[in-house]
Amino acid sequence: MTTVVKNEKVLEVKNLRTYFYIQEGELKANDDLSYYVNKGESVAVVGESACGKSVSALSIMRLIPYPPGIIVGGEILFQGKDLMLATEAEMRHIRGNSIAMVFQEPTTSLNPVLTVKRQISESLELHRGMDKNESFQETVRLLKLVGIPDSEKRANDYPFQFSGGMQQRIMIAMALSCNPSLLICDEPTTSLDVTVQAQLLEIIDGLRERFGTSVITITHNLGIVARYVDRVNVMYAGKIVETATTEDLYANPCHPYTIGLLASVPRLDVSKKKSLRMIKGLPPNLAHLPGGCPFHPRCDWAMPKCRLEYPPLEKVGENHYRACFAELSKLKKQ
Repeated sequence: MTTVVKNEKVLEVKNLRTYFYIQEGELKANDDLSYYVNKGESVAVVGESACGKSVSALSIMRLIPYPPGIIVGGEILFQGKDLMLATEAEMRHIRGNSIAMVFQEPTTSLNPVLTVKRQISESLELHRGMDKNESFQETVRLLKLVGIPDSEKRANDYPFQFSGGMQQRIMIAMALSCNPSLLICDEPTTSLDVTVQAQLLEIIDGLRERFGTSVITITHNLGIVARYVDRVNVMYAGKIVETATTEDLYANPCHPYTIGLLASVPRLDVSKKKSLRMIKGLPPNLAHLPGGCPFHPRCDWAMPKCRLEYPPLEKVGENHYRACFAELSKLKKQ
C-alpha cells in the first residue's frame, strides 16, 4: 500500500467559488467548496450529475471557460502555492507536468488526426526535454505500463483505431508521462463496461502505489470507489455535504444524501426481493437554488429550519464531517 503522508497536503482547496453567468442568472457551480488531498492519498469527489464535481477539477486546472464561467473567490493551494495567483505561463508549465488530468470522454480529448505517439511525445519533449528517439521509447514504455498490447507498433496508430477502453488507457498514459504529483480522474470509467472499469481502476491504483502519486477520482458512483479510495467527499449543489474515510463513510453514513446514494447501489449481501431505494426528485437548478439546505425538497428528514438556514459542516467523528441539522439517532433508525 502507498504510504499516505497525513500532514503533507499536496492540494488544498479553500472556499472555492466558481460561477457561470448565463441567461437564467448566476449559476453557482462551486459555492464555498473546501477539501484537501494528502501526499500519496486517493480521494474521491462523488455525487449526482450537475452537482459541480467536474467544475471543481477544471477550476484546479484553471480551465474554466470565460465567458460565461469565472472563479470569483477562494484559494487553490498546490504544494503551498496559490494557483489563483499563477500566471498563464506558469499554469502551462504546471498542467500535465505537476498536475495531470484524465478527462471524462477520451474520444473528444484525443486529437483524431495525430498519432498516439505524437500526442504523448509532445509533453515529453516539452516538459522533460527529450529528443524524438527518447520520447518514442518512453511513449512505448508508458503504453506498456497501462496495458496496451504490441505498444511499439500501436504507438503509430490513430485514436479511432482503438476501443473506448483502450483510448482511456492512452489518456492515463498521457497523464502519467511527466510523473505528476497529482492526478485528477474525471469520471474515468464513464460509458465503459464493468470489466474494463475494473481494469482501469486497478491500473490507476497500481500506478499510485508504484509512484506515490496523489489521486482525485471524480464519479457519481459510490460503488466503484469503495475499493480504491482512502477518503470520500460527497458533493451536492456545489458544496461538500459529508466527508470521511471510505471505511467510515460506508459503515456510518451521516447525511441523508449519502444514505440515499448508498441505498441505491446494488449489494450482493441483500436479498433480491428487497428493491433498491431511490432519492426522490431531481438535483436542483444551480441558477435557482432553494433557500436553506438545497437538499431539503428531497429529504425525508427535512424540518422547518432546513428551509431557512444552510447547515455548517460539523464534526461527527474522527475525520468525519457532515452538513445537516437532522439528529444522528433518527438517521440510524432507517
